[in-house]
Amino acid sequence: MIIPDLAELAALRGAAQGLSLRARRPALAQLQGGHRSAQRGRGLEFEEVRLYAPGDDARAIDWRVSARRGRLHTKLFREERERPVWLVSDLHAGLFFGSQRQLKSALLLRAAALLCWVAALGGDRVGAVIAKASEAPRILPPRAREAGVLPILEALLEAQPRAPGLPAGGGLRAAIATLYPLLKPGSLILLLSDFTTVDAATDDLLAAASAHNDIRLLWIVDSLEKDGLPAGSYRVGLPGRLWWLDGERSRSAWQDAWRARAEHLSDLCTRLNLPLNRLLTEDEVLQALVPMLREAS
Repeated sequence: MIIPDLAELAALRGAAQGLSLRARRPALAQLQGGHRSAQRGRGLEFEEVRLYAPGDDARAIDWRVSARRGRLHTKLFREERERPVWLVSDLHAGLFFGSQRQLKSALLLRAAALLCWVAALGGDRVGAVIAKASEAPRILPPRAREAGVLPILEALLEAQPRAPGLPAGGGLRAAIATLYPLLKPGSLILLLSDFTTVDAATDDLLAAASAHNDIRLLWIVDSLEKDGLPAGSYRVGLPGRLWWLDGERSRSAWQDAWRARAEHLSDLCTRLNLPLNRLLTEDEVLQALVPMLREAS
């Protein structure tokens, strides 16, 4: 299986043309444009200073400029239409697995790259929090255009697992906890994970973040995880920790564990009103993501 490189991820820019990450609040979108403002209140960004005119908001008077020039001047603002788009990538060693077409980690990188390009081409600022095993999550603040996307692609390539291993407990929770104090109301959070380590503390963080932000969960899945092994004996495990496993005898417990994770995610998304999109390793990234992005456009 081919591991993605920078050239492949950068080339997804072309596939992102015409796709959209429009916020999931149609009524608000009709009133305010493509998506909500990135800030509350005046939601404004300073643009210039001009002479005060009757009717101007007294709170916008620039007293320093007025004192220096001897006449009242007022600040002009323009509305901040860009919104921060945060990509949260849960890149633990357990993603170094795939029974069809590509590794789970490779699918995560390809999906993340496409989403970054869609956001940037749509005029949004793109940032990322990348969780990696045994390390603190890496933060890349939101930036516009290629200046925001390319550093994220490089960081994802650096963080992708290079060998199989056990999922790192707490990586996803740490990533969301790291992101939470950085959020501005109205941000869009794209969370890519196989949700192997999702727990009650993670649920609580998502509930808090979803109160004032748009969150979408993208679930990285390999069909073998949910179906279990076919009949036969298989050598399984990690390097140095291999054993024989009977496919037919193990299937029931395997499927029970999968069903428990699926029910947990379904209940979480229903409770918080979050969309859950399943991405399969057997599908090309465009096949997996484009229908969702076209539906939103």
